[in-house]
Amino acid sequence: MKITDCHCHVYPDALAAKAVGAIASFYDFEVTDDMLRRGTVADMTERERKAGVGHQVIFSVATTPHQVSSINHFIARDVENSGGTLTGLGTIHPDSPNLKADIDEIISLGLKGIKIHPDFQQTKADDHRYLKVYEYCEGRLPVLIHCGDCRKDYSNPNRILPILEIFTGLTVIGAHLGGWSVWDDAIKYLPGHDNFYVDCSSVFEFTGALKAYEIMKAYGAEKILFGTDYPMKTPEEELEILFGLGFSERELDLITHLNAEKIFGINTYAVEYPFPL
Repeated sequence: MKITDCHCHVYPDALAAKAVGAIASFYDFEVTDDMLRRGTVADMTERERKAGVGHQVIFSVATTPHQVSSINHFIARDVENSGGTLTGLGTIHPDSPNLKADIDEIISLGLKGIKIHPDFQQTKADDHRYLKVYEYCEGRLPVLIHCGDCRKDYSNPNRILPILEIFTGLTVIGAHLGGWSVWDDAIKYLPGHDNFYVDCSSVFEFTGALKAYEIMKAYGAEKILFGTDYPMKTPEEELEILFGLGFSERELDLITHLNAEKIFGINTYAVEYPFPL
């Protein structure tokens, strides 16, 4: 099978456990010993290959401007060393003194898009600083945006809608089906935009399978990318749920690799899927 995981956070080995713990704390997830062993490229690759995933889209999020360049070089090195099985997205920070230079460096490093996390960066997704990012990326790089949090209003669907309407030539991917924990608002406002896609990371546990299927059908399989949100989730369980939702073989091909190949220019390697479908 060909499967691409389009939502993987990775960190340098020495920082991974601390970073994973911080993310788990932010979202009030239970922190297990196994979770704290995750977050490195080596761990991710081993888990994903065992689950039949042949390609991963990796990134990390800068929480201060001075982290941006070092993170982007770290991601680029991992991609270069992967033998073609990783695609990297760059990070930016809205308080950077030169956003255009940051984006130019991302392109020069061969990274294939940008990941922003308005909630971590405590900046609304439609803030004027992010608008500069979208302007620089329009027609050049897709932007993956963390979407949704019922506790805050940095990245909820009301913040994403104006981006889609202003930057019609910008490819936007809304993580977590466009609205983590605010999915009803997501499917009210976001389906039907030609430039908008979603990934299904960190959804199934919270919505349940039936609700997830209803949301995904509202977008259509041609607009959905598979993602796990590694290291918060691992691929075996996420794929088992996805394959049990009732999508056709063609729809699953779109979700698991064809949409990602189109957006990022990925060459997804076929890997034997080890679990019964």
